[in-house]
Amino acid sequence: MLGAILEATNIPYHILERATEFRPLGSIISLTGDILLVFKQLGIYDELKKVSLPTVAMDMFDTELNASGSLPAKHLKIACGDDPLVHTRPKLSNLLRQKVPAHKISMGKKVLCAKEYDNKVTVYCSDNTIYECSILVGADGAYSAVRQNMHKELEEKGNLPLGDKDAFSIGYINMVGISTPSSPEKYPELGDKTRSHSRLVMGDNDDSCYVASVSDNQFCWAIRIQLSEDKAKELHFRNSEWGPESVEPMLKKYRDFSCAFGGTMKEIFDSTPKNLISKVFLEEKVFRTWYHGRSVLIGDGAAMAMKVAVVLVNCIYNMRDKSDKSVKAAFASYYRQRHHEAEEMVKGSAFLTNVMNGHVSWKQTPFPDEHKLKELTPLIKPGSVLQFLPGAGQGAAMAMKDAVVLANCLYNMRDKSTMSITSTLAEYYRQHYSEANIVIKNSDIYTKMMFGYK
Repeated sequence: MLGAILEATNIPYHILERATEFRPLGSIISLTGDILLVFKQLGIYDELKKVSLPTVAMDMFDTELNASGSLPAKHLKIACGDDPLVHTRPKLSNLLRQKVPAHKISMGKKVLCAKEYDNKVTVYCSDNTIYECSILVGADGAYSAVRQNMHKELEEKGNLPLGDKDAFSIGYINMVGISTPSSPEKYPELGDKTRSHSRLVMGDNDDSCYVASVSDNQFCWAIRIQLSEDKAKELHFRNSEWGPESVEPMLKKYRDFSCAFGGTMKEIFDSTPKNLISKVFLEEKVFRTWYHGRSVLIGDGAAMAMKVAVVLVNCIYNMRDKSDKSVKAAFASYYRQRHHEAEEMVKGSAFLTNVMNGHVSWKQTPFPDEHKLKELTPLIKPGSVLQFLPGAGQGAAMAMKDAVVLANCLYNMRDKSTMSITSTLAEYYRQHYSEANIVIKNSDIYTKMMFGYK
């Protein structure tokens, strides 16, 4: 996503990819209306819809397939203006990659370290290649080489916060896959082209099995196991990279696990190509240090990283120049806009994990009831869209209101003098500033609601 956005800005960039080839790993991805507006701005929303299905709820069951409840998504549609769309990770990746010219991506580039000299960052890779840039963005996951290099330098200077030295929280093992097309006669839900059917079977041992229908009569699935602190330390993978290695033991263990679409998971596993099954060890942590000098980090996780990329590029685009002062101000603004929301996301993720693992009743989820839903109005946070492209108001409806007010002000201009223009823009600002201020003040409420956290 970051490359696609930078391509739209004409800001020079180059991507150093650690993998030697693009691999179609991962499973399902859900995108809410706030980030979907960015896809509209980039001109690829219609293409995304062709490979997506709307999702309205996640239905939950126990191991005997007795219905336990349902987590609705109505609040997301009302708060963001659209139903969330789900699609496979490879299809989304291919769509975004089409927006990035091939010559701007270098494969097989493992970053070893980065050094700053004379307002430039010099990046050293394991294949002895060297790159120079004005800003270095670390988008390489929880064990980012850029982050480790940044934190090492800060620690040597005694400036690394104590919290950033702590270990990651309790981890999870996720095994995911994407099946080949199945028959709607066998699975009737696949014949429903109006929505994705999302179902979760909660196990008895801190585990769960998730299966969802997506476009092209396929299923995306995931087996998630929450690890105890001791088990997490024992495994100590120290690697969050997706890979197809060592999946057989888990496939064998869960092949007889009930599938909420009928039968067992064995049938879903057997219809999934081995190269589309991967296992990853996940850990959660929100670092306090997101930037230092001319290096900056963006979050892990597809949807989160996209939203972060939007805010970061907005901040970079508005830089006055490439001076250290401007870079620091841009990074500080980026951190101020995103850090609190990142903390809320981690808390919300932990809460939903407890729901999925049966530790907390789904009835305790802090989603608004039907009465409260009617009181909500659409909201897109100002920083969650690309401010330099059309549609940069707070969502489509807000952009329309902005346009009406501005057009009225321009129409009433006496002449084209500097004084008239200044007076007109001041009137536009006066009419809409207070409304924008209210939106920003209330954004935390909607953010917590969207992430399921009080």
